[in-house]
Amino acid sequence: MIISFTGAQSTGKTTLLNLIRDKNYEFNYVDEVTRRIKREYNLPINEGGGDITQSMIMADHIANVYRKGDHDVTVLDRCAVDGVVYTQWLYNNGQVKKATLEHAKLMFNMLVSSYDAIFITSPIDVELEDDGERSTNVEFREDIQSLFDMYIDHLMVDNKDENVFVVAGTVEERMKYIQKVLAKKGLDIKI
Repeated sequence: MIISFTGAQSTGKTTLLNLIRDKNYEFNYVDEVTRRIKREYNLPINEGGGDITQSMIMADHIANVYRKGDHDVTVLDRCAVDGVVYTQWLYNNGQVKKATLEHAKLMFNMLVSSYDAIFITSPIDVELEDDGERSTNVEFREDIQSLFDMYIDHLMVDNKDENVFVVAGTVEERMKYIQKVLAKKGLDIKI
């Protein structure tokens, strides 16, 4: 089973992943790829991203789907939805080529059915935090959220994807909802 958290920057994805990890469930955990690519390769991310950055990010999303760990459940901090959304924003702003966007869309369409549950974190009630890597530009986050809405609508309406869930509210409310969804999928976790 592959579970992913997805959404605009600073919407609580890592917090939710870490809460599950802190319960010591023997799952495979994959931390967010974008920051790792920034650190390991010194490439610009967020508003400064480009063709190489986005190509590497999408390659990591592909690898994450096929990465075999020691356990049957993998929990991801971001997935191909994030990759295509940020690539779309960069394309809209003239920072990546059309070929990069088309590749991201192709990978998104190929990978999205691999995720058993995609939890989209709502930005409502979550303030932007400066961690030294994520963007704190409110307008950028609003633009990214609009693109998430567009891609998620495509998944939920056009594809009738029943593996996409929007989580909102307090951290406790989000975790209870996640627990309920995963229980319906046969994964019993206690929050």
